[in-house]
Amino acid sequence: QVQLIESGGGLAQAGGSLRLSCTASGRTFSYATMGWFRQAPGKERDFVAVISLNGRLTNYADSVKGRFTISRDNAKNTVYLEMNSLTPEDTAAYYCAASRNYAVRTTQGAFDYWGQGTQVSVSS
Repeated sequence: QVQLIESGGGLAQAGGSLRLSCTASGRTFSYATMGWFRQAPGKERDFVAVISLNGRLTNYADSVKGRFTISRDNAKNTVYLEMNSLTPEDTAAYYCAASRNYAVRTTQGAFDYWGQGTQVSVSS
């Protein structure tokens, strides 16, 4: 099993920035691709960003392209989500996810492990 713990959420003003972190523990050798999803109140959980094991391949939702950056430090078993130019529409619970597969996919079904989520709230 792999446990994922997110941190870094909180309250930000529109135009501001936040950096989320997700640290994995447990059988950390058993996952490869990492991703971030988010779920706003009353909405479905949506894909945000994904990164390959070596960090060379990334993919982003159109709504965050150019504003968010995903990265990872495998030595620390940690993946990051740098969020800039935040808007109230970015308000959501953000979830870290890990996949046992090396393929870089954007669907929830491609991920095997999930964190508990961290709340991001952006005020206008």
